[in-house]
Amino acid sequence: MFTDMVGSTALAQTDEPEALRLREEQETLVRPLFAAHKGREVKSMGDGFLAEFDSALRAVQCAIDIQQHLHERNQQPGARLIQLRIGVHLGDVEKHNNDIFGDAVNIASRIEPIASPGGICISGEVFSQVRNKIPNRLEKLPTASLKGIHVSVDLYRVVLPWIGGGPAATDYAPAGLGVLPFKNISPDPKDGYIAEGLTEELISVLSQVRGLRVISRTSVMQYLDTTRSVSQIGTELGVGSILEGSVRKAGNRLRITAQLIDAPSDRHLWTQSYDRDLDDVFAVQTEIAKQVAAALEVELRPSEQNRLDSRRSVRPDSYLAYLKGRTLIHDSISKAALQAAKEQFESAIALDAHNAAAYSGLSEVTLMMGMVHPEVSPAEWIKIGRSLVAKAIELDPNLAEAHATLALALWDDFDYAAAEKEFRIALALNPSDSEVHNSYGLLLEDEGRAEEALVELRLAEEADPRWHLCLGNLAHLLIWLGRLDDALIRIQKYGEVGSDSLRHHYLLGEYYLAKSDLPRAIEEMGRCEELCTEPHSKALLRAHRHALSGELEKSRATLRAEESLQDRPEMAEDVAWIYFETGDLDQCFRWLTRAIANQNVSIRAWRLDPRLQPVRADPRFLAMLQSMNLA
Repeated sequence: MFTDMVGSTALAQTDEPEALRLREEQETLVRPLFAAHKGREVKSMGDGFLAEFDSALRAVQCAIDIQQHLHERNQQPGARLIQLRIGVHLGDVEKHNNDIFGDAVNIASRIEPIASPGGICISGEVFSQVRNKIPNRLEKLPTASLKGIHVSVDLYRVVLPWIGGGPAATDYAPAGLGVLPFKNISPDPKDGYIAEGLTEELISVLSQVRGLRVISRTSVMQYLDTTRSVSQIGTELGVGSILEGSVRKAGNRLRITAQLIDAPSDRHLWTQSYDRDLDDVFAVQTEIAKQVAAALEVELRPSEQNRLDSRRSVRPDSYLAYLKGRTLIHDSISKAALQAAKEQFESAIALDAHNAAAYSGLSEVTLMMGMVHPEVSPAEWIKIGRSLVAKAIELDPNLAEAHATLALALWDDFDYAAAEKEFRIALALNPSDSEVHNSYGLLLEDEGRAEEALVELRLAEEADPRWHLCLGNLAHLLIWLGRLDDALIRIQKYGEVGSDSLRHHYLLGEYYLAKSDLPRAIEEMGRCEELCTEPHSKALLRAHRHALSGELEKSRATLRAEESLQDRPEMAEDVAWIYFETGDLDQCFRWLTRAIANQNVSIRAWRLDPRLQPVRADPRFLAMLQSMNLA
């Protein structure tokens, strides 16, 4: 491995003390990572290193780790950028006086400059060793003739999540894993929530292993009782391996069977059955995670090993109540379902006051009820939600879902800096959580950081490729960025996997507006109005259609006729949007201000949609951003 610090020589000519300080800082950061991945520093060249490893996989994992640490360091406020290029090659070397020589060293030294700043470039020899064993995509680069090297070398770019990249070039991403819904074979069909809950728990546990890219719950739950083959599921999810199994509960005993299958070949890689008491369910989850990692030849880091081994057990009855609560949240966001979930989480806490996940679940359902079915002021439900999730983190600081829930509560309270910090902690603990990537992306959109948001939403799409909500959010952002072909791909896929036809047609309407195809946009808005069954929403869609058609007075009259909108804070932003379409900025700002006061606004569209530039140009918009801690 060769590393080189970008811009170091130029900086030394203008500010030598600063150049020396940055060199020392990068050396301090990089050196321990060589040792952590069992590498040896051969020599330092001032602004870079030559290192060797006994494993190509460890070398690439080390390179990714280095760039991850530097990326996190560069995100700190006021930090002066440190970027490295890294090149990795595999071959024989000759050793002399602790130095190494040979063609392999020369080729590696020529590969490093081809890497982009902050990037990693590897040779074809390294690619063949790691392609099935790291979660990152490997993107083929044009075959290059390297200076001083007489043979052409195949080169690949390691796609880093914060840099992004295009879609995978093949149907399978071999390092990816899909955990299909475990089957309930218990005597009592009502115990199905245990199988569903265990599936979600396993996804969460496996996602903590950085060497795995685990598909999130929403996409895999679509394969409950499926007749599709494993290879077909692997293709649809873009993964190389599938974990499936069954759960049987009898009294306080569980029988869990799990099997890992290679998706392209349908070959069984590993299978195991566990007969345990409910008290041991956490140990079983940990054991399955380790067995899957071993079967896929993914090396567990010491921190991952420690986290898996230190998972805290709770009373079985408390754990079952928690699983019931999680299942109810996923089933519906109706008031009755959320209230039932709340009662299950409260029961779980009453049974075991140390059940951190139950506190996190209770916080999440409190925030959901406050947003969707408010009975108290936003300040009150946010305060309750924050208190509950703080207790969860106190009990278990490594609980990723608790940090994600705290981020949502802080975001609701317009504390963007603190919310971003918690999202990053949650993703460090669980890198494959599509919901957190999606939420973090939307927060970045609120902050006007569109390209960073795009990276997060693409990561959410990778982790949950058949989740219609993420596809819709990604489509909106791509429309705002003018990347209409990419947006249309997501809209079409949304139509294939989503059950919300109304939003599908609304997205098509937004797409045609961006293409300046007004007749087709109006046609799609009319289709939305036909599909809508909620009276107030139907009236708003009619008003929107009138505004787009140039029937401005009809649009305003429709809004004035809906007097009850005054008592529907969740619709204030939609009203503001329609008044913008009619050209009435005063009314637009009046309703936007009401939406913000009720903490029920998605400011991202107002910041990023090119069509809303007249709103952003108004001095009142800056005042609104300031009221939300966004300016």
